[in-house]
Amino acid sequence: MVDFLKELNEPQRQAAENTEGPVMVIAGAGSGKTRVLTYRIAYLLSKGVDPFHILALTFTNKAAREMKERIAQLVGASRAKSLWMGTFHSIFSKILRIESDKLGFPTNFTIYDTDDSKRLLRAIIKEQQLDDKTYNVGYVLNRISNAKNNLISAIDYNEDAEIQNFDIQNRKPKLGLIYSLYQQRLRKASAMDFDDLLFNTNVLLRDFPDVLYKYQLKFQYILVDEYQDTNFSQYLIVKKLAANNQNICVVGDDAQSIYAFRGANIQNILNFKKDYPENRVFKLEQNYRSSQNIVNAANSVIKYNKDQITKEVWTDNETGEKIRLIKTASEGEEGIWVANNIFETKMNQQLSHGDFAILYRTNAQSRSLEESLRKLNIPYRIYGGVSFYQRKEIKDMLAYFRLVINHNDEDAFLRVVNFPARGIGKTSLDKLVIAADEKKMPLMQIAENPQAYGVPIGTAVVKRLTEFVAMIKSLSTQINQYNAYEIGKRIASNAGVLKHYHAAESPEAANRKENIEELMSGLRDFSEAPSDVEGEGDVRTLDVFMQDIALMTDADTEKDDPTDMDKVSLMTIHAAKGLEFPYIYLVGVEENLFPSQMSLNSRADLEEERRLFYVAITRAMKQLTITHAETRFRFGQFTICEPSRFIDELDRQFVTDLSARQPEKNQSWVKESFNESRKKFAESNETPSEPAASSASEKSADEIFNIVPVEKIKVGLNVQHQRFGFGKVEAVEGNGKNAKATVVFNNFGKKQLLLKFAKLKILS
Repeated sequence: MVDFLKELNEPQRQAAENTEGPVMVIAGAGSGKTRVLTYRIAYLLSKGVDPFHILALTFTNKAAREMKERIAQLVGASRAKSLWMGTFHSIFSKILRIESDKLGFPTNFTIYDTDDSKRLLRAIIKEQQLDDKTYNVGYVLNRISNAKNNLISAIDYNEDAEIQNFDIQNRKPKLGLIYSLYQQRLRKASAMDFDDLLFNTNVLLRDFPDVLYKYQLKFQYILVDEYQDTNFSQYLIVKKLAANNQNICVVGDDAQSIYAFRGANIQNILNFKKDYPENRVFKLEQNYRSSQNIVNAANSVIKYNKDQITKEVWTDNETGEKIRLIKTASEGEEGIWVANNIFETKMNQQLSHGDFAILYRTNAQSRSLEESLRKLNIPYRIYGGVSFYQRKEIKDMLAYFRLVINHNDEDAFLRVVNFPARGIGKTSLDKLVIAADEKKMPLMQIAENPQAYGVPIGTAVVKRLTEFVAMIKSLSTQINQYNAYEIGKRIASNAGVLKHYHAAESPEAANRKENIEELMSGLRDFSEAPSDVEGEGDVRTLDVFMQDIALMTDADTEKDDPTDMDKVSLMTIHAAKGLEFPYIYLVGVEENLFPSQMSLNSRADLEEERRLFYVAITRAMKQLTITHAETRFRFGQFTICEPSRFIDELDRQFVTDLSARQPEKNQSWVKESFNESRKKFAESNETPSEPAASSASEKSADEIFNIVPVEKIKVGLNVQHQRFGFGKVEAVEGNGKNAKATVVFNNFGKKQLLLKFAKLKILS
């Protein structure tokens, strides 16, 4: 046995060293599945397997990068460098570039992200004079994406009577036409969207048996992480590639399959035994993350699911606190309770804000939580906001890069041809688009000599267009002469983007300029870093940088900003998968919210919601608090809420219900919370990342409660607290803003409070 395998427990070691034939590793939450994958690959390399023959597929580039770094530590950087390791999209986009001629694409095809796809679809919907409310761009893109993930082409879509009837019944009969036009425009622009990367890989392996055989021979060992999250398209690719030697290892947890809305199919992992009858199964059931109470509570819920692979997750960790259950009168009070509890726990236990996370089912729930955190000056970070690469100025700069690399990219051309303003108006561009469509030629080719193609535009505009095209073409000739940073600087300078933002004096323009400078900094880091891809060459060029950017996942675009480390994390449960925090607050656990009302139509949908609840529970390491409100402002009106059925499914021996121990509510204060929620709901839904100053409504609340100055709080006084109710001051220490009081409350026992935040009312 290789020495480094001694670092694994027995089931982990067996999963790592049994390398021949089909293997399924069922990895419970917090059981070290990434560790097993890493050590299994290192073990293969230590046995002399050529790294070129190993294919490892992950769901984030970050996971692949961290695994490769660890493998390099175990067996050496030179061997780890040559591994084919990355996300499905990054690996198969690489293969598509190698084999692009087979499918009629250039090697430098553009990859459209979701934002690019939506913009193209909006243009098509407008051109076809369709109602953009009926043909909501998000719905249309989701429908096309689902079709591609199920390997249904635009032709198949339009010829399938059942699909057509479905669209007609949903009053969207033109969806098939939009799909066809969308694919035509992508092809004309030499572009693929994210789903095309997998769809076209399937076409490549289906239509070119020699290519399939080539990669079957190449990839002698295939490993797939998070197998429960694979869709039909990914499943077929893996099945085809593994068919020759069947040295396939899939790692995952059916209990954490939560992405059906993205096309993930839990049956892929449940049916692995049917696909590979000779398979061996290894179960990782020891949880290294959470306390015993948290692990046992999670087990008690997930057992209600019928579709699952049986396992019993356990831990040697301490027993820990029971799950805390809290009922509040409203979502406003829920936010106040959570914020106060975070403040108190942090103070009493000397913790950092980064130890806390608040999880919710939908993004809309963050509003009341943010308000309450800001009122206590608790810094927080929201996951899943606008990523750096989706900001307008960054998208503009990336569009320039895309156009320099791929002259057929019409979306990039239209985005930047008149930015900064060059006097090329919309009317002229519309004429170019019409001519390009009629002649079935790229926009930039028409723009290079509009008069030759009979486009009726003035000579001044013609001159500006030809100068723009000449600039782009000149920069294109330099792509392979300079690294990504050097050519990026030339593009930004020649295009006049930096000059444009430098000339503007508004704070917004200054911020945009800083973001572009940050992009340039990223280009420099990329250019100076050694390549981890075999055969990439010494100079790291712009086209390689753009491939990396295009293939980033949501998890990859969450920047690890050091200033964000000591902030409370707010995120949806879906965004929390793969993360862990010592203290978790799971809020809004109510029927029709969690489980979602849309999930109540079938057992399969309800079981997915229960798996989502399981994922939320198992993010917690030390303490889990579950809250639910009696009323919530949803869809423009207040609704009466019932506790989620998932709360009832928790084994009560692992739960302590604190709701019964709460003091009676001050009715005027609760009413104000309701009114404030109603008012805030109608306001802007912007989400500031920094704590805001105290609001007028907060001062109003203090006045209603008749708050007294800190210096008037003395030992022996009877006091009232907004949340803890009635109590008596036992001790006071410190002065001014550092003054603290120890208060014995009737219903909550002894609490130490920082008086500047305590807001106590003197009773006698």
